[in-house]
Amino acid sequence: MNHHLKNLTRRHFFENCGVGLGRIGLASAMAGGFPNLLKGAVNNPIAPRDTHFGPKAKRVIFMFMAGAPSQLELFDNKPKLRELDGKPIPPSVIAGQRYAFIQPDAAVLAPRFPFTRHGESGAELSDRLPHLGSVADEIAIVKSMHTEFFNHAPAQIFQNTGHPLPGRPAMGSWLSYGIGSDADDLPSFVVLKSGGNLSGGAAMWSSGFLPGSHVGVPFRESGDPILHVSNPAGYDNKAQRDSLDLIRSTNERELGTVGDPEIRTRIDAYEMAWRMQSAAPELMDFASESKATLDLYGAKPGDGKAAFANNCLLARRLIERGSRFVQLYHSGWDHHSQVEKGVTAQARNVDQPAAALIKDLKMRGLLEDTLVIWGGEFGRTPMVEASAALGRSMGRDHHPQAFTMWMAGGGIKPGVTIGATDELGFNVVEDPIHVHDLHATILHLLGINHERLTFRYQGRDFRLTDVHGHVVKELLA
Repeated sequence: MNHHLKNLTRRHFFENCGVGLGRIGLASAMAGGFPNLLKGAVNNPIAPRDTHFGPKAKRVIFMFMAGAPSQLELFDNKPKLRELDGKPIPPSVIAGQRYAFIQPDAAVLAPRFPFTRHGESGAELSDRLPHLGSVADEIAIVKSMHTEFFNHAPAQIFQNTGHPLPGRPAMGSWLSYGIGSDADDLPSFVVLKSGGNLSGGAAMWSSGFLPGSHVGVPFRESGDPILHVSNPAGYDNKAQRDSLDLIRSTNERELGTVGDPEIRTRIDAYEMAWRMQSAAPELMDFASESKATLDLYGAKPGDGKAAFANNCLLARRLIERGSRFVQLYHSGWDHHSQVEKGVTAQARNVDQPAAALIKDLKMRGLLEDTLVIWGGEFGRTPMVEASAALGRSMGRDHHPQAFTMWMAGGGIKPGVTIGATDELGFNVVEDPIHVHDLHATILHLLGINHERLTFRYQGRDFRLTDVHGHVVKELLA
């Protein structure tokens, strides 16, 4: 027996067998065996990369209204509902439908607010959105959105990742992976939250099976923007840099040995944290903003009641500094009871800042190549929700068949309304736009063919739009 072979360990095959399995793995990764190590991204996974064709937008700000705003109180005026208020909805309309909390034969609930037309476009909006009315000619209103999912968690995850179950990459992660970022000292994909908890949770900004370098990074409302970004007392920058250099050399040696691309993710995370130690505090400091700008947004640094306004201003500051995708989550739109009161309160929180963001971006010459999106996971029913057992009255249930979103800037045709629902606001009857279509259109505006942005995982190619999606040409300028 060859005693030399007998004494070999598995580590030998990773280190000392001439080529080594680890080196084979790393060579394969760099040659394309690992799709996450793209050309130009080995040393910096979020370095800017070429698009498939000329982009209209360079960056995205997505204001996600978690809980699902009622389109019938905000965007989709239905006089027929006022006529039928309090009467059972026609059985032919709701045949075979399922709902989360109400019986399908519940009575009709009329829109709670008056609507008026705005701008040269004549966009029809509720009186709860006076500020949005002032930028009506800058936005495209989509009244024909629809989805398959009628519970919050799967619908929210689907709207953010293209799949209803956790584990898929978020849209911001796909963009970071596909075209990188212009930010050197801030994350490519940033998450800002306000208003409370999110049903979909961290799955909505997960990088899924993509390398961890592309995960969404949540910023906190107060203190350090990111936990542990500041040095502890008595630990100066030189000590920090020396420690990072030692850790980096150890990680790079391990990367060369085993070829695991996630080691590169770890290296990049340490380096990004180092760069953010100076960039993030400056980013969060609004002292350089004029009083006029703060008043435009209604921003009040450190005031939790103005959290969404502060986040809208922060989103503008992030895209100015090169971040690719800024996701604003604002919770509190799930109005199963007292929809009139709930929509009034939430519209007061978000209307002024959202409109201010459009105005501010335009004044700074940023709107033309920044894509702005506003909307939730689904809509609300034309029927009333009322339950003495649950303490609910004058509310609306979940409604995936039809809801409204709006978009602006970044190649979007301004001052248009796309799609329509029937006279009860129940079903889409004109230009239906599925969530996959929305995603395909967003990628198109960023210069990406949604069918070609793929990642091979567990033996097959995945993409944001799965095997679906069509670009909505009516939305393109």
